[in-house]
Amino acid sequence: MQAAPRVLVDATAVPADRGGVGRYVDGLIEALGRADANLALACQRADAERYARLAPDTQIVAGPAAISHRPARLAWEQTGLPLVAEQVGADVVHSPHYTMPLRAGRPVVVTLHDATFFTDPELHTAVKGTFFRSAMRTALRRASRCIVPSKATRDEVIRILDADPTKIDVAYHGVDTKIFRPPTEAEVSRVSARLGLHDTPYVAFLGALEPRKNVSALIRGWVRAVSGRENQPALVLAGGVGWDDEVDHAVAEVPPPLRIVRPGYLRFTDLPGFLGGAQVVAYPSRGEGFGLPVLEAMACGAPVLTTHRLSLPEVGGDAVAYTEPDVDAIATALASLLDDPARRARLGAAALARAGEFTWEASAEAHLASYARAVDSA
Repeated sequence: MQAAPRVLVDATAVPADRGGVGRYVDGLIEALGRADANLALACQRADAERYARLAPDTQIVAGPAAISHRPARLAWEQTGLPLVAEQVGADVVHSPHYTMPLRAGRPVVVTLHDATFFTDPELHTAVKGTFFRSAMRTALRRASRCIVPSKATRDEVIRILDADPTKIDVAYHGVDTKIFRPPTEAEVSRVSARLGLHDTPYVAFLGALEPRKNVSALIRGWVRAVSGRENQPALVLAGGVGWDDEVDHAVAEVPPPLRIVRPGYLRFTDLPGFLGGAQVVAYPSRGEGFGLPVLEAMACGAPVLTTHRLSLPEVGGDAVAYTEPDVDAIATALASLLDDPARRARLGAAALARAGEFTWEASAEAHLASYARAVDSA
């Protein structure tokens, strides 16, 4: 029986706020550790203790302090990471966020999270779009394998970049059910009080306030959906500030007495109560490589409203409600859900059941298969 390849995962790109890529890497590493993978990991110094807890048998190598800054990290990826790979005896390197070492001295597997840098460049800053378009082209040309989180992303990468389909592996994300789970009534009440809502009903959004997330259309659609109601639900926009100036314009248009709450980042311990306590979790994104926030809301038993765009139907299936991303459609779909408590309850139950189909264990298995293919092709 052939021994499992020694894998070095480069977790140095994980942001301090964890974010989407952080939850991906954290969930994957913990599952790989449980699968007894032959694993080593490079990370930021601040994350070394965290990963040692998540995967106790993994060899952890903390990078230099300077790589907490992106330019230094990218330079270290080209020079320091290959040295770490040699030091730990890696057979394959996994770069989980678009970029890769060009001279690793062994096969490299790269995760490409979505193709919207090509399909919707206006949804990204010019600098970010240029950088990640170049990184994706490089990975598709130079990496032994590329991993994508959905069939929709695989199809987009093949269509737009004429990528070799035999080198692309699909590995769905999972959901951490220790964090994302149906909340207790006490957890819902605690979060509501912390947000200053005190049991006022609310519509929830969780994510970065960037153009791709379509938050300005959500705000305007929510205004239309709730105006004139007796018990008007608030709108809570939780997550990073992002760079979408249109959000501030939409907020400025909100008439009294409608209420928007912008709490910024919430603690992980607050997320079940926040998501599970919402009347609706609305995520009308213009396109996702996977849609982890949708899956996480589903795992909390929340009724979710999202769009048919790209990967989102792969995640939501028949267990979520859908809308087009324009203001009128969002208003109509949201009002329909708010008017129908029985439907919301059915969706919440269906979402919880479907979320159970997406596990980090299954994702780890798909990643391990990709690593083995990379080694076999070397």
